[in-house]
Amino acid sequence: MRKDVRILLVGEPKVGKTSLIMSLVSEEFPTVVPYRAEEITIPADVTPERVPTHIVDYSEAEQTDEQLFQEISKANVICIVYAVNNKTSIEKVTSHWIPLITDNRDKDSRVPLILVGNKSDLVEHSSMETILPIMNQHSEIETCVECSAKNLKNISELFYYAQKAVLHPTGPLYCPERKDMKPLCVKALTRIFKVSDLDNDGILNDHELNFFQRTCFNTPLESQALEDVKNVVRKNLSDGVCDNGLTLKGFLFLHTLFIQRGRHETTWTVLRRFGYDDDLELNQDYLFPPLKLPPDCTTELNHNAYLFLQSVFDKHDKDRDCALSPEETRDLFDVFPYMPWGPDVNNTVCTNDQGWITYQGYLSQWTLTTYLDVQRCLEYLGYLGYSIVAEQESHASGITVTRAKKIDLQKKQTQRSVFRCNVFGDIGSGKSGFLQAFLGRNHTRQRTIREEHRSYYAISTTYVYGQEKYLLLHEVFPDFDYLSDADLACDIVCLVYDVSNPYSFEYCAKVFKQYFMDSKVPCMMIAAKSDLPEIKQLYGCSPLEFCRRHKMPPPQSFTCNTAAAPSRDIYTKLTTMAMYPHARLRCMCTCNRCTFCLCQNFLNSELLQTVRAKLYAVVLRRHVSQADLKSSTFWLRASVGASVFAVLGFAMYRVLLKPR
Repeated sequence: MRKDVRILLVGEPKVGKTSLIMSLVSEEFPTVVPYRAEEITIPADVTPERVPTHIVDYSEAEQTDEQLFQEISKANVICIVYAVNNKTSIEKVTSHWIPLITDNRDKDSRVPLILVGNKSDLVEHSSMETILPIMNQHSEIETCVECSAKNLKNISELFYYAQKAVLHPTGPLYCPERKDMKPLCVKALTRIFKVSDLDNDGILNDHELNFFQRTCFNTPLESQALEDVKNVVRKNLSDGVCDNGLTLKGFLFLHTLFIQRGRHETTWTVLRRFGYDDDLELNQDYLFPPLKLPPDCTTELNHNAYLFLQSVFDKHDKDRDCALSPEETRDLFDVFPYMPWGPDVNNTVCTNDQGWITYQGYLSQWTLTTYLDVQRCLEYLGYLGYSIVAEQESHASGITVTRAKKIDLQKKQTQRSVFRCNVFGDIGSGKSGFLQAFLGRNHTRQRTIREEHRSYYAISTTYVYGQEKYLLLHEVFPDFDYLSDADLACDIVCLVYDVSNPYSFEYCAKVFKQYFMDSKVPCMMIAAKSDLPEIKQLYGCSPLEFCRRHKMPPPQSFTCNTAAAPSRDIYTKLTTMAMYPHARLRCMCTCNRCTFCLCQNFLNSELLQTVRAKLYAVVLRRHVSQADLKSSTFWLRASVGASVFAVLGFAMYRVLLKPR
């Protein structure tokens, strides 16, 4: 919405421009009229649209042509005033004023015009027969008002229409020659219909219509009012109502009717609520709400955003197979101005046997976009109407900014759910196969991937001690001398070498020594292509000895040349190391049966968390009176409790951990 409106009055001398302004302000006809009225500002609280309005007069006697041109360029709406009893002033509208205004405005800057017939008190006939052909000839003319400054007839209406022409212009919405809405308006309203169609059945039922009404106008419609609206559509359009719901054709017809009846402010209210500006483009402030992202922090979708995205998936998964077919994907992104996902996405996330993105893959791709490019994620959420459907203040409310990684390291715990693993390795070492294996694709399936559809990212979920986490793998281009900060910024480093290539390990060793030997980022060595005969690496020491020297876990054997989907254990290990970089994990398995896994599961169990919370509540929040502090019984109980906790803790350590 505009912050203010600037109205300029022009016209031939003696037509009553200044009288109109003075009659509006004083509510009476002035006895003495100056050549030109000073600029007047009407406060927002006394205007119908609640917007400050500046009214500017023009006088040929007091102003130069240059000053007139400047005022024309600054005006939001221009009122061309003529006298209804003066034919010359009417002729000058088309012969002088409209060409003058057109020549002094930018071609891309359309200014609405209002034709004002003053002195209607002096004649008994109307000038509309003469004016209507002019209005039909010039689309920039919004309306024509006949008024009288002397009798105060239509004075306030004149300036209301002028204000309305700026705030709710007809031009972008409607083509009077075709008597239909313009294509951009139809496109915007079609998107609004699809966003409001919560079950994607092509019909706005009573619940959806009420939600739409409440969203745009802050008030629901009564049952009778809903029926009246549908009856109007039924009478004029055979397929406007279906199954007692409003179809897209009926929805568009209603807005055409609003515009034709001069109620285009209704359509503009809807458009602006859904983020559109005066040019019927989605507003940048709507698509990109402010979001502070401090250094060393990452971005993730929160619970509300995931729920919204799940509902979007559900309403487009028409065959209920938990995957999006190409047609369903196109339907989902029909509210976007372009297709945001290319064919590489199918090689970035999990797909079914037909190559369609699964439910898990769909959420993973959204997680990836949020992590790598949060501004793009905000834009996508805007197209889907997240803030409207989820009834949030802005799309930014769906984003969680994690705390700085250095704080996680200090506190030795993290609440993040997305962890990035940068995968390094020489050409041909098996990095791409390692990424695709994470998505459940063996070597046979990987060979069907076209080179132009290849992705350097792979993302999916893993479970660490019962907690679902996202692991994001990024294949780093093997250019040792030009590794950027983005290539080095990650939660864990994966160094891949080919066991069948004697020169493969050397690259991994160089990368580690150059960039990660002195960093706090955990690293893991992957012995890829382990199904092939292992050849001694031509390096100063073996990979196992290298890992021992640098206190890394031993190299992990890996192959994707399997009959079924490759094992995912290695990815759980990577996520575990990324989640606990401060800990030197004694156990690198994910069996959930060994002592270490059982202990970790117990420590992370809801039962233990509940017991601990209750103990804290009792010990820390219990009201201790002065009498308790002086009582020996109180201190005895406290000592016994502390001793029991100490003994139990030590016993657990001895029994469960120390033997390992």
